[in-house]
Amino acid sequence: MLKEIGVTQVTIPLPFRLNHVHCFLAEGVRGWTIIDTGLNNEVSRDIWRPIIEKHEVKDIILTHYHPDHFGYAGTLQQLTKADVWMSEIDADAGLTYWEPDSLETVNQNYDTCGLTDNLSQVLTTDEQGFNPQVKPYPTIQHYLEEGMKIVLGKYEYEVVFTPGHSDGLITLFNKENSILFSTDHILPRISPNISYWFRGIRNPLQAFFTSLEKIKLLDVDVVIPSHGKPFRNANQRIEELLAHHQKRLEVTYDSIKRPATIFEVTQQMFRNLNIHETRFAVGETIAHLEYLHFNNQCKKFLQDGTWYYKGI
Repeated sequence: MLKEIGVTQVTIPLPFRLNHVHCFLAEGVRGWTIIDTGLNNEVSRDIWRPIIEKHEVKDIILTHYHPDHFGYAGTLQQLTKADVWMSEIDADAGLTYWEPDSLETVNQNYDTCGLTDNLSQVLTTDEQGFNPQVKPYPTIQHYLEEGMKIVLGKYEYEVVFTPGHSDGLITLFNKENSILFSTDHILPRISPNISYWFRGIRNPLQAFFTSLEKIKLLDVDVVIPSHGKPFRNANQRIEELLAHHQKRLEVTYDSIKRPATIFEVTQQMFRNLNIHETRFAVGETIAHLEYLHFNNQCKKFLQDGTWYYKGI
């Protein structure tokens, strides 16, 4: 399928349970275009080196700021002299999130989650560990905008904003062939992580639901994700994702029949996690709690420096 549309998939291994990210290479209007880059590490360097030696890369499109998509962009830009394109929202996040002041704020907010022992500092240290995997930062020359048209291989794609997994996440849609590069918005086997990180969109789960409904209107036939294999019938997968999160909301609500901290709810929702996964679990728990709060299904209050949520 990818060969037919003139796009090459470049799979970069990742050192996580989600062990890969698909990046893409295609001819654009003025040269070759890369979509997403992997982490800034030797694995990414070894994979991209022979590719950029054979292709004159003029543009690098970053679908969002998460390290597995954004991390190698700065180095790749230095090697190719390519222009980098990204949504303004996620450009700001990518260039600031791993900076000391930002991480200190994150650590302070972790302290309000009711984490046990020294877990807030351990989680913050884990985030700090991404610093060398996202630097050097790229220079963002162009901001991606809703409705912008981009030529990739044989066809033209429209930029569609789909916030939720990140505030500025974009997908790419070709109407002619009903093809969606879904990035991390719609994945075939897992639900993308929907987290609230004490900044940006206050109700990211609602943003995710709204974005799913937005894509549902397109009635996409072929979905090409950033993790997992391409699949057909986006709307079926959208219904599955909506149902999954409704069930997670039920579990969340059941966990706050009595006042509970964020971490107490996290322990009800997730099991057997390493530190990296715990960070995502805490963020996703907050997103579900905030969804309930915004929909007047629970109240929250700060007591002795810790947030508590209680179902209504």
